[in-house]
Amino acid sequence: MRITIMGAGCIGGLIGAALQSSGTPVTLVDRGEHLRKLQRDGLTVTRPDGSELQVSPCNAVADTSGCGVQDVVFVALKAHQITGALDSICTLIGPGTAVVSLQNGIPWWYFQRHGGAHDGHVIEGADPGGCIARRIDPGRVVGCIAYPAASMAAPGHVRHVEGDRFPVGALDGEENEDVVRVSRLLQGAGFKSPILSDIRGEIWLKAIGNLSFNPIGALTHATLADIGEHPDTRALARRMMEEGEQVAARLGIKLRLPIERRLEGARRVGRHRPSMLQDAENGEPLEVEALVTAVVELGELVDMPTPAIANVLALTRLLNQVIVEERVAIARQRRKEA
Repeated sequence: MRITIMGAGCIGGLIGAALQSSGTPVTLVDRGEHLRKLQRDGLTVTRPDGSELQVSPCNAVADTSGCGVQDVVFVALKAHQITGALDSICTLIGPGTAVVSLQNGIPWWYFQRHGGAHDGHVIEGADPGGCIARRIDPGRVVGCIAYPAASMAAPGHVRHVEGDRFPVGALDGEENEDVVRVSRLLQGAGFKSPILSDIRGEIWLKAIGNLSFNPIGALTHATLADIGEHPDTRALARRMMEEGEQVAARLGIKLRLPIERRLEGARRVGRHRPSMLQDAENGEPLEVEALVTAVVELGELVDMPTPAIANVLALTRLLNQVIVEERVAIARQRRKEA
């Protein structure tokens, strides 16, 4: 089986290392120092118990043009990175390719094969202009929720904090061949990967955590435990989650867990820095649109106000602008010095 992972960072690296160590060869696609480290020394994953999984050598590349059509493509990029990587992704997709979407927040395919009143609607926050939907056949997409918490310890080194669940589902709710194949792959690599008939309900369950804990973490530089234990930030996170839950309800989604359980679950993860905070600390653009903007957009679509989310969104957008401007300034200075 030919398998490629687009984006071998925290989640992509975790999946890639587990597949490779279970005897399933994979190609990892990445860039920069992380890619060079993968090519030179392989990939290291520090497990929750402190033990290490080392995968060497790694088949790691920057260019997918020589990879050919794949059986499975795991798209483990951040949501805002997909548009720029579409050409590379599409070279890997053929008539029998399963494309596994691993993005946080509301995915580009949310209303594809939806069957409801908004079937085919494009969510600008997740897919500006609908360019992803136009190029990736929804019939090839397998939805997947990445529950593990992980971080980059260093280039070539992923730290797995906790969690082992990757639920999967088809966009139309049917248990098709691609969904079964992906579920078996993940289970064979040691993960739990149940097949869901309502993948969107599970998307929302994780999304309400992402829309609150991620921006609050980036703005305050606080861990999940910090946010959950501080009364003011816990109350703000709860209010944002409640607004997200109300939007989901207007779309016909009933969350399978109460908000208090989600708050406690995040707090129990401990001193883990949410992904948006990790990006802020590394000077990387933030995943604002799919995680936060898309929920405000959906609130407008179903006439459900989201004032708490919108206020935090305004602050997070400004933070992202500052990060991007600083990044551009640093790059300009480096060019001058070169």
